[in-house]
Amino acid sequence: MPCKMVQVARNREPGSVPVYLNVYDLTHINGYAYWLGLGIYHSGVQVHGVEYGFGAHDHATTGIFEVEPRSCPGFSFRKSILIGTTDLGPREVRAFMEKLAKEYSGNTYNLITKNCNHFCNDVCLRLAQKPIPRWVNRLARLGLFCNCVLPAGLNETKIRQVQSKNRPLEEEKKKLRSQSKIVDRGNVCAHLLL
Repeated sequence: MPCKMVQVARNREPGSVPVYLNVYDLTHINGYAYWLGLGIYHSGVQVHGVEYGFGAHDHATTGIFEVEPRSCPGFSFRKSILIGTTDLGPREVRAFMEKLAKEYSGNTYNLITKNCNHFCNDVCLRLAQKPIPRWVNRLARLGLFCNCVLPAGLNETKIRQVQSKNRPLEEEKKKLRSQSKIVDRGNVCAHLLL
C-alpha cells in the first residue's frame, strides 16, 4: 500500500515571531560616541524578513519605507537588537504598517520630535509591547532641551530612493503614485508605503 503525504497545518506559537531593531550609524563619529552612550543613529524594525523605516520627504504621502534587513542605503549597519516577539503574521504586519502609514507622512518628519527612532519605538511598543533601548534616540531627547541652539537646516534630512538597474524609473514612479498598497519590494532598495 503506497504511503500518502498529508500536510498538517502547523500552529504558530503565540508571540513566536521575533521583532528586531536594526541600528545604523549616521556618522563615523559614532565609533567613539557609542561608548559614551551617545551617537546619531538611524533605525528600522525587522519582522518577517522585512525591515520597515521612516524618513522625510516633501509630500503628504507616507514616509514609511521597507528595505532588505540590515541593508538600509546610505547608512552603516551597527547592530541588530531583539526587542521581543509578536504573534502577527506577515499579512497582519503589512496591514498594520499600511494603517500606521497615515500617522507617519514624510512631511511630518522632525529630527527632534518625530524621527525614524520615534517610529521604531512606536512600532516595537505596538508589536512586541517593549520600547527600543533609550540610547538609540538619546540625542533627539537631548535636542528637545537644546532646540534653540540647533541649526534650522538640521531637520531637512530627506529619504532618497535608490534606483535599481533592473527596473525602469517610469514603472517605479507609477507604483509610487498608487495609493492602494505597500509598493512591492522588487529590486528597489527602499520603497515607500503608500
